[in-house]
Amino acid sequence: MHLYLHIPFCKQACHYCDFHFSTSLAQKSALVDALCTEISLQKDYLPTKVLDTIYFGGGTPSLLAESELEQIFRSIHANFTVSPDAEITLEANPDDLSLETLQMLRRYVNRLSIGIQTFDEVTLRWMNRAHTATEAEACVRLAREAGFENMSVDLIYGIPSREDALWQLDLQKVLALNVPHLSAYALTIEPDTAFGRWQKKGKLPPADEAIAADQFDELTKALTEAGYAHYEISNFARDGRYARHNTAYWQRHSYLGIGPSAHSYNGHSRQYNIANNARYIADIRQGKLPVTIEELTVADQVNEYLLTGLRTQWGCSVNELNALLASDFAKKQAHDLESMYATGWLTRNGDQLLLTQSGKLFADRVASTLFVDEQV
Repeated sequence: MHLYLHIPFCKQACHYCDFHFSTSLAQKSALVDALCTEISLQKDYLPTKVLDTIYFGGGTPSLLAESELEQIFRSIHANFTVSPDAEITLEANPDDLSLETLQMLRRYVNRLSIGIQTFDEVTLRWMNRAHTATEAEACVRLAREAGFENMSVDLIYGIPSREDALWQLDLQKVLALNVPHLSAYALTIEPDTAFGRWQKKGKLPPADEAIAADQFDELTKALTEAGYAHYEISNFARDGRYARHNTAYWQRHSYLGIGPSAHSYNGHSRQYNIANNARYIADIRQGKLPVTIEELTVADQVNEYLLTGLRTQWGCSVNELNALLASDFAKKQAHDLESMYATGWLTRNGDQLLLTQSGKLFADRVASTLFVDEQV
C-alpha cells in the first residue's frame, strides 16, 4: 500500500504553479500536528497496513525541520508497518539542499525528487524559482555525497519564446549529472497562476504546441540514447529506478493521501481533502475528516485506467478492461479502437493496448476516444 503526505508550504509562488500551498509558514507546526492526527484517523482506510511507498509532496517538503519529520514518522510507525524495502521519497528544492540538510534527510528518506526545472538563470528568475542555476547543479553532487543514490530531477519544456538551444543545454546538463530518474513536463498555463493572468492580459504568448512537440521528441531521443527507459510519458528511468510510488497510481493500486488537498483511492471510491489549511486544521482538531467522497462507477474505473495506463510502457490490459466492464471491451469499443489504430497512435500487442511513439503526443485524446459511458 502507499501513503502520500501533502506539505502545503513554499518560500515563494512559482509563476506556473496551481498546486495548493501557502507562502506563510505561520501554521506549519499546527499543520504537522494535524497531519499526524489525520494519519491516526485514516489508519483503517487502506486494505492492509503495510506501506510499500511513502511520498512527501507539496508545496515544498524540504522546508520541514528534522523535529517535524521525526514527529510525522512517529505517527506513521504507530499506525502502519513500513516495509523494510519501502521507497520513501521527498520532493525538494535545490536552495534547501545544503550538505547538512541532505545528511539529515537521508536519515528519514531514501529517494529525492528535486525540482530543478531548468539550469538557465534567466528562465529561473522568469519562473520565480527560489534557487539559482549554480544551486541546481550543485545539489545533485551534494545529494550523492550525503548518500542518496536514488534521486529524480524535474525539467520543464515548451516554454514560450525561449530558444531551443536552452532546452538542448538543459538536456546536456541533466545527462551529465547522471541521475537515475528524470521527470519532464510541458509547461501548461493554468488560469489561476501568475502566468495565467499574464496571458489573459496579453503579456505572455500562448504555448506553441509544435515547439513543445519538437522538444518532447528531442527529450525522448536523447534520454533513450543515454539508456533510459521511457516508462511513462513524462518519466524516464535507468537501471530499473522507476518511481514506485507514482507507478502505483498509474496501475490503480490503493493509496492514502494525508494533508490539505490530498487525494486517496481504495479501489471503489476516491476522496479529496479540503484545500484550505486553516479549515483542514480546525476540522482535524475536532476529530473530523475534511473529505469529499466520490463513489466510482464502472465507467469511472474503466476511463481512469485508460487515462493513466495508456501513458505507461505497460499500456492497458484488455483482460483487465474486460474484468472491470464485465463484458468484452474490444467488441464494445471496436469502432473507436479501429479509428485509433488508423491514426497510428495506438497499437495492440497481445493483451496490451499501447501508445505508439507518435501517439504519446496525443495520449489524452486517445484515452478519451476510448472512454465508455454509463450504459455499457
